[in-house]
Amino acid sequence: MTPPLRIGNASGFYGDRFDAMRDMLTGGPLDVLTGDYLAELTMLILGRDRLKDPARGYAKTFLRQLEECLGLAQERGVKIVANAGGLNPGGLADSVRELAGRLGIGVRVAHVEGDDLGSRFPDALTANAYLGGAGIAACLRGGADIVVTGRVTDAALVTGPAVAHFGWGDGDHDRLAGAVVAGHILECGTQATGGNYAFFSEGERSGIEVLRPGFPLAEIHEDGSAVITKHDGTGGFVDIGTVTAQLLYETSGARYAGPDVTARLDTVALAQEGPDRVRVSGVRGEAPPPVLKVGLNRLGGFRNEVVFVLTGLDVEAKAALVRAQVEDAFGRTKSRPEEVRWELARTDRSDAPSEEGASALLRLVVRDPEQEPVGRALSGAAIELALGSYPGFHVTAPPGKGSPYGVFEAAYVERGTVDHVAVLPGGERRPVRDAGDTLVLEELDPPPLPAPLPDGPTRRAPLGLVAGARSGDKGGDANVGVWVRTDDAWRWLAHELTVERFRELIPEAAGLGVLRHVLPNLRALNFVVEGILGAGVASQARFDPQAKGLGEWLRARHLDIPAVLLEAVEPNEPTEVLP
Repeated sequence: MTPPLRIGNASGFYGDRFDAMRDMLTGGPLDVLTGDYLAELTMLILGRDRLKDPARGYAKTFLRQLEECLGLAQERGVKIVANAGGLNPGGLADSVRELAGRLGIGVRVAHVEGDDLGSRFPDALTANAYLGGAGIAACLRGGADIVVTGRVTDAALVTGPAVAHFGWGDGDHDRLAGAVVAGHILECGTQATGGNYAFFSEGERSGIEVLRPGFPLAEIHEDGSAVITKHDGTGGFVDIGTVTAQLLYETSGARYAGPDVTARLDTVALAQEGPDRVRVSGVRGEAPPPVLKVGLNRLGGFRNEVVFVLTGLDVEAKAALVRAQVEDAFGRTKSRPEEVRWELARTDRSDAPSEEGASALLRLVVRDPEQEPVGRALSGAAIELALGSYPGFHVTAPPGKGSPYGVFEAAYVERGTVDHVAVLPGGERRPVRDAGDTLVLEELDPPPLPAPLPDGPTRRAPLGLVAGARSGDKGGDANVGVWVRTDDAWRWLAHELTVERFRELIPEAAGLGVLRHVLPNLRALNFVVEGILGAGVASQARFDPQAKGLGEWLRARHLDIPAVLLEAVEPNEPTEVLP
């Protein structure tokens, strides 16, 4: 039997823990080490870098990490696969070769091209197709020790090595789907090992070190099943809850479609195999869709903001006064910003023992296609009020000149029209044929719901006492995955947390499209809130532009929860008991 392939992760985003690569290489055995450096916002940042210097456009941190770790990887026989190439994978590959030569380390470097579709979308700053793992597999089969890519799916960093190692074919849908699920669990690094985890305090109470979670790894088997774990002695923990949370992150329905395969998240089975070991099995796969997603980033204009501090009494009246004064000043200029948005955050407390605790924050955000209205016009309107407005007038910082912001859009192109190319260590350019079969996805029948929990006493309490959540962004949409850990809690949640109830608890969603997806195997519901993030994270249209805290806000909302569910988690919780 072919031994499992041990694939680790050392980066979940551009800016993640710098020493993670060294920690993963020295912490235990690995076959492949991956790094995910790209996100929608990152592509915009790299696009602006490339405008300044065409030779840039890749994640420079990756090179600095390799300078410390290239020798370690070679000594241990670990292949490195990363999407740090961003908008310039060829340039990064050349820089890695130059680094290896300077260090006197003989490594074979390959890269993947074909994702850049800028010529098809000339009005976009960046336009990149999400490629699958076939190019990575070709590079590894061609003898590469290091493979750098541009925009591939996050899971491709795992499917590519798995295909190269096990020799799976296009039709091995279930095996490929298992690797996609494993890749999705690994892609955000420590989010699978207790980072950003709803029930982190349980780990602290159990004596688990959660200050510095270790990075995850997957032991992938030939049948596509995997065990999610981490190196011994590292912080954090891996259990069904941490894996469930990451499975729900930035997904939507039961189908998780990508260029390698369509993974059925409703078939995933999780089992605690031992301490810090969760087995992922039973994943079914279907053929991929006939199109590839293309991420487009455009410059949307300029934005600026100023935050007024309102201290003490009459907060609402103070806010109304300064707002009226600024609006009056805007009306006296020809450069009024096209978009003006006010938000009052009542962070103040009555009879507070500190000035900060007695203060609220009034945030003004402006946008315009031109820089002048968000720069000088805002500065004049806001700062000239310093001696003629509400008592205690001050701001957290004066507004600057205004900065450009981006907007994200997803487009789709026929898969066969994209030139996916593996550039092998010797320079040979090998065209890659993506999966042959395609599937036009049809609607799935909704899964049956469990029998409702019998009626009984309830308590008014936060949802988070019984449910975990994780939320994130997908373009202008946000997803909120909510899960529970017992069958009885699932019987209640599946019937209680409807779309209507969700909108009640999250008023921002009241006028937006909300889709609910049911995943019984995970005891989970996944909500997609359409348009809540405007034109995507780079547009900064919302206080929490990536919706990272949306799930925690939902957990903090109160509703009537069956007392029997609360007794196990908060037996002494002083909540109101309802008949």
